[in-house]
Amino acid sequence: MHRNSLALLTLAAAMVILTFAAAAQAAPNDPLYGPYQWGPKQINAEQAWTTSTGAGQTIAIVDSGVDLSHPDLAGKIVGGATFTGCAANGPCGNGDWESGGPGGQPASPHGTHVAGVAAATTGNGVGIAGVAPDASLLAVKVLTDEGGTFEEIAAGIRWSADNGADVINLSLGALPGVQALPIVGVVADAKEAIDYAVSRGVVVVAAAGNDFASICGEPAFNANAMCVVSTDRMEGRSAFSNFAVGQGMNVVAAPGGAAVLACSEDIVSTVPAGAEGTCSTQAGYDFYAGTSMATPHVAGAAALLTAQGRSVADVYRVLKQTARTPGVAMPGTYTPTYGFGIVDAAAAVAAP
Repeated sequence: MHRNSLALLTLAAAMVILTFAAAAQAAPNDPLYGPYQWGPKQINAEQAWTTSTGAGQTIAIVDSGVDLSHPDLAGKIVGGATFTGCAANGPCGNGDWESGGPGGQPASPHGTHVAGVAAATTGNGVGIAGVAPDASLLAVKVLTDEGGTFEEIAAGIRWSADNGADVINLSLGALPGVQALPIVGVVADAKEAIDYAVSRGVVVVAAAGNDFASICGEPAFNANAMCVVSTDRMEGRSAFSNFAVGQGMNVVAAPGGAAVLACSEDIVSTVPAGAEGTCSTQAGYDFYAGTSMATPHVAGAAALLTAQGRSVADVYRVLKQTARTPGVAMPGTYTPTYGFGIVDAAAAVAAP
């Protein structure tokens, strides 16, 4: 969501500091990385890149569509599909997802922003760095500016699982609370699609929701999904974020911003040219906040792990066991506020 809105854009003892033997590789030369991208730093992504960069992996951005021509994304997108308005018989437009036709993807700020966090082109001297710098992307449109249905989301999830996705990112949700762009239909559609994706060996990461609620929203509540809570720059839980009642769930936290403070406290990423808001410091980039932004940080970290040949169950296990909670000495300790903790990509890729 945008920093001035608290609705989920469905278009989600002493502190112990962990250190690692592996040194970080040289910081990427993307100009917004150093001064503004605190998110990858909070999850120790740069240190993880010495072990895994997500090479050979594909992250499906099941969302509102992606700006296919964005200079930080165009080279990473290897496929896509559109399901808005045609879930039963999709994909729409006979696969013309790259065109302006009925199955095309008009540039969407939300989906474009999410895609950049996960896997923007890194080290190209342009814009930002992605959490999984060598992963590819699928642009899967299941929402319009008016929202969408669980049927459309389910169709996008299933298509992604059947068309090369290693990780599926769901920065979307419904219930509890009032959503900016409501999702309607039968919740079971998305639940069954997530179960199908996981059965195909695909990691599914979903936004907890921005409803100030004590439970992950749908479809993140699914037992086979990884629900993502949002943190601010100081590693506190973002005030708007839903959180994790239920120790038996797969719940972790990741950077999503504050939404009510300075622009630099939120998450900078890619947006279509001309869609920038007042926070933008460079054309094609803007600062948003929400569990929608936290989720692709985890999807990127998951791609670093799937690149190591890990199964879905192992990815979930490692992300939870190596996550850290401020003020708690033991990694992977469950709390209702953070779930199993803030994802630590460096610890995760080093885990047995």
